[in-house]
Amino acid sequence: MTTVPEHGLPQRGFAETEYEDRTRSTQSAMLVSKLDAILLTTEPEIRYFTGFHTQFFESPTRPWFVIVPLSGKPIAVIPGLGLAGMQATWIDDVRTWQSPCPEDDGISLLADTLNALPARFGQLGLALGQESILRMPVRNSQILAERIALSFVDCAQLLLRQRFVKSSAEVEKIRTVCQLTSAEFEALPQHTAMGETERQIGQRMRMNLLARGADSTPFLVAGSGPGGYDNIIMGPNPPALGGR
Repeated sequence: MTTVPEHGLPQRGFAETEYEDRTRSTQSAMLVSKLDAILLTTEPEIRYFTGFHTQFFESPTRPWFVIVPLSGKPIAVIPGLGLAGMQATWIDDVRTWQSPCPEDDGISLLADTLNALPARFGQLGLALGQESILRMPVRNSQILAERIALSFVDCAQLLLRQRFVKSSAEVEKIRTVCQLTSAEFEALPQHTAMGETERQIGQRMRMNLLARGADSTPFLVAGSGPGGYDNIIMGPNPPALGGR
């Protein structure tokens, strides 16, 4: 799951032991919270426990599921087009359905998988609370609740607490991306001139960040104007520096 470092950057991805540690730590918290399993539906959660990385999460039309049982490795229940990608991770148990299938988009397969798990406490954890979303149709979640023997329980805070504590490998990656971003901000005045637009400057900054080793810059805000900027969430915008 890791590759040779590029240009002195940390290895891409994480070692299998990283995912094993994350799973074991979460399962210990699940035991305390009396959860038989946790159902993951969003890209950050699924990637955190599996290492599965695909741009296809940009499409909202297909649900993806990963189950973290109280013991053992996670189980993936996913559309068939993700089979090869998930098999390239540390996950052994990958179950698929032919998607899209509006009449039953994985719900029967997911319910069967959950019902086959040992039910010690009768509770299934789902991220339902603050700072969480459920990445599946609401109606499908209702159907799932009707078809399984487990009751839904919010585990949003449990998952957040697990991710609060960073491993040394995570810290290394965070440090690296912060350093390369800081270096680009420091260099910004050297390739910025009055008369250029925020969009031109932002475009160049994105290109430079990619050249320094960043994977992407999904959140790049730009603001300028007499007296400073008036927000921290918009832009880059068309007006040129010094032109207002």
